[in-house]
Amino acid sequence: MNWLTNFVKPKLSSLVKRRDVPQKLWNNCISCGNMIHHKDLNENLRVCMNCNYHFRMSAEDRIKLFFNKEDYKEIELDKISDDPLNFSDKKKYKDRLKEYRKKTNRDDAFILIRGKIKNRELVMGLMNFEFMGGSMGRAVGGAIVKGAKISTENKLPYVVVTSSGGARMQEGIISLMQMPRTIAAVDMLNENKIPYIVILTEPTTGGVTASFAMLGDITIAEKGATIGFAGKRVIQDTIREELPIDFQKAEYLKEHGMVDIVSHRKNLKETLHKVLEHIK
Repeated sequence: MNWLTNFVKPKLSSLVKRRDVPQKLWNNCISCGNMIHHKDLNENLRVCMNCNYHFRMSAEDRIKLFFNKEDYKEIELDKISDDPLNFSDKKKYKDRLKEYRKKTNRDDAFILIRGKIKNRELVMGLMNFEFMGGSMGRAVGGAIVKGAKISTENKLPYVVVTSSGGARMQEGIISLMQMPRTIAAVDMLNENKIPYIVILTEPTTGGVTASFAMLGDITIAEKGATIGFAGKRVIQDTIREELPIDFQKAEYLKEHGMVDIVSHRKNLKETLHKVLEHIK
């Protein structure tokens, strides 16, 4: 018996046993390269303290950004059947839905709430990028329409916070039909003189940009957010011209009249409240 190997080594190993080290303790800023501890980043609303780069923010955290816990109530979304096309690529669509529902504890990529910011009551819908990239299928389209109906019935402003990669390919033409469907919902708000405000966040692209996202009475964009239809490289290859470095960024769109206000995340709640006060 080798007592060093069989006795001493296990004893020493038990004394200096490696502790499990939490993952993702540090974040590397895409803009300036600054290393930021995750706790500091979260306390600063996921904004780089060095260069003000806005990291993506979850829909759950955005609710906390806008509302105190006692000032809002979530609206239950209508249940619909899954997988209308029985779609399958590398994985069945039904299995993808199960995976993301387990991951996010949400049925789909939209959260609808009724709440109050200071003294102003409103209906707010938030796209959830963590659920299949915030893609828009029947469930998201239906939720947007439901929010518009509730706003109209209760004469409340409707605020939509976008964050999406566009239409959901697994639902084919059905996902594309959500574009005119959501536009019709915005028309209903207009006809009933209900204020419709859109807050564009990183990223807002594809069919979402081409429909309800760009139809707000007031359009607010978060600082540095990417907003567009097709990708920058696709456009450059098509027109064979070099595009500005800030092309499709919130500030660029404001300069060209497509966005009304660009706001730092820490000012977003106050900016929205001022807009609501102005249009009452």
